[in-house]
Parts: sequence; C-alpha cells; structure tokens
Amino acid sequence: MSSEPERLARVRRLVDDILPGNAFYSAKFGTPTLQTWADFTALPFTTKSELLGGANRTFPLDRYTRVHQTSGTTTGQPLRVYDTPASWQSLCDCWHASYAGLGITPADRLSFPFSFGPFLGFWTAFEAATQAGIFALPGGGQTTSARLRCLIDHGITVVFCTPTYGLHLAEVAAKEGIDLAASAVTKLVVAGEPGGSVAGLRSQLEVAWGARVIDHYGLTEVGPVAFELINASGSLTVLASHYVVEVIDADAAGVGELVVTNLHRTACPVVRYRTGDLVRLQGDRLVGGILGRVDDMLHVRGNNVYPSAVEAIVRRFPEVAEFRIVVEETATLTDLRLELEPHASAAGDLASRVQRAVREELLFRVDVTLCPAGSLPRFELKARRLVRNRRENPPPAD
Repeated sequence: MSSEPERLARVRRLVDDILPGNAFYSAKFGTPTLQTWADFTALPFTTKSELLGGANRTFPLDRYTRVHQTSGTTTGQPLRVYDTPASWQSLCDCWHASYAGLGITPADRLSFPFSFGPFLGFWTAFEAATQAGIFALPGGGQTTSARLRCLIDHGITVVFCTPTYGLHLAEVAAKEGIDLAASAVTKLVVAGEPGGSVAGLRSQLEVAWGARVIDHYGLTEVGPVAFELINASGSLTVLASHYVVEVIDADAAGVGELVVTNLHRTACPVVRYRTGDLVRLQGDRLVGGILGRVDDMLHVRGNNVYPSAVEAIVRRFPEVAEFRIVVEETATLTDLRLELEPHASAAGDLASRVQRAVREELLFRVDVTLCPAGSLPRFELKARRLVRNRRENPPPAD
C-alpha cells in the first residue's frame, strides 16, 4: 500500500494540475492548502449529480476528442464524460498495468463480444491491447451465436464481458453443441456487475467455460480502478499509482462506501468521488470485490438486505438459468419476490429449496415463483435484475 506521504504528494500534483483551469473544482475547492492528509480528507466530496451538467472540464472544449456516458439508471439522465488524447491515454495506461497483473501477453488473443457504444465499458481495454500488440477482436453487430463462432474460429484465449453475458454465451453454446470448456479460452475478465466475486456465479462460469474468472472494477466517470490479480483471487487490487481510495461510513464489519480520486485523468478529474459502491478496504485491496450498492439496500421485514446478498444465494443453485428480484413497496411495507427461470433439467422442488436457503441465511421468508424458459430478459451489458414497484398503501377495510 502507498504511504500517506506518497498519496498526499500525488494528490497535490493533481490539484496543481487542475486548478485554476477547472472551473468546477475551482468553485468547489477555492485554493486549498494540502499540508496534511487531513487537509485532503476535509475537501468536500464529489457526487454524480454535481457532474451531470458537464462542467467538469479543465480545458477548452476544442481540446477534447472523446465523450462517453453512463447509463443514467441512478439519476434518470446520463452523465457525459469528456476526454482529451492525454486523459484517454491515462486510462489505457491503467489497462497496461492490469494486463501485467492478469498475466495477459501478446501471446494471447482477446475477444470483446458486445457492441461498443457510448458507455466506457471495455473501450480502453481494447485500445490498450492493440497498443501492446495483442490481438483484439470486437464483437459489435453480431448475434451471440456469431460471437461464439468467432471466438472459436480465432482461437480466443481471453474473453471480456459482464458476468451475466458470460452466462448467456455459455447457455447459447450449450444449445448449439459448442463445448466451451474444450476451447482455447483460459480466462474470462468480467466487469460491470458485482457478479465476478459472487462465489456461485463464478463457479458456474468457470465450469461452463473451463476457464479462470477474473473480476475487474471501474466506472465511466472514474476509469478502470481495480482488478483481481491472477495469483490472488477473492479481492480486487487498486491501481494505487493511478487512484487514491477511501472508505466512508463503514459499519462494524468494515464495509462502507468507496470514495475514489483519479490522479491522472486531469482533463476531466474526479476528486473524492462518492461511487455508491460498498466495499471492505484492506490496504490497496477491496476484499470480496464490490459487495453492493448503497442505494440498493432494501428494508424487508426488519432486515437490511442488499440484492447482491440475494444473488449470492440464488447462484448456489446451478439449475437457475436467470432470475429477477421484484420488490413491492408501500410507505409502510416492503415485500420481496424472487422469479426464477430454471434450466430444463431442474428438479421440481427448486423454488422451495431457494426459499428455504434465503430464509435460513437472511432470516426472512420470500415468495419464489418459477417462470417459463426464455421468459426473463438476457443482458449484453449491465443486468437489471432488481425491479421496484412502488404503490400507495391500500385503503383500510370497511
């Protein structure tokens, strides 16, 4: 882990680089004097809602050559992030460091089986690969079946995708008689969802692909922050030369909200950015990966529940092809229902077994229903399995 003086020196350089040119942070910070680490942690946080106006730019707009945006699922509108060639390269440099830690070399052949759109996604991973002389295959404009054929035909060794889409690729491969475990693929690098660190989901992916699953974490507004070292599973290692991380509002178990400062993306910097992601920080490691979202916590019958905890239980049952968490909320009551889409080979008591597992571990009863094959949505990018239905309290009975 970087020492406090090292982190403070990096933060000072960042602030010197962005002030006074960045009007957003000039108005927010004034002219800060960062003599101690306490001076830095006294600076106000940056939040997503503050960045929505697009004012967080250090240079005139004509210096910027790229723009990416978030999905808008949290705030209702997308957040646009602008990059200059230099700030874009700083993100690619993060991936160069990650590739070294992941054991990915020019001998590998990489596949990115999704459409590159306005989301940052794996854009920088793709460009860093080509810069390093590594074969990189984009998968835009193709069906899932076509992407599977391409990764087989081109001898792909590393696949980059969301955990959800990795499962869907395996599901389609099984239907089409493609033996992924016999393919050249040795690694799946997964991001965009907490699932890469969920034991049950990870196991399903590794069995289906016959490959090692490697978790990764990043955000459009921040960049590629942390990855799972090839020889150290179970945690994400922060790129400490590129980011300063903090945890706030930690509970008794040390779980709190991750706050990130990007040190080198000076054209569109984020300083003390509240990510909304829950982690347990030990040194430069996020133990257990991303544990959930602050804004996803549900209060169900006296229990505080995160959807990731429910998913961790559901994923222990390989008979589940897909699932959805449906929350019915009123001003006074929250009910939770699980919708499961089973594989054809699933036993008839699947619903009762999942219901019992939730009750035993999370200490409340949940209704579990089975859905017809193919009825629940599949996702290429981030999965949206949490459905909230808010309604008025029913009128009192006569």
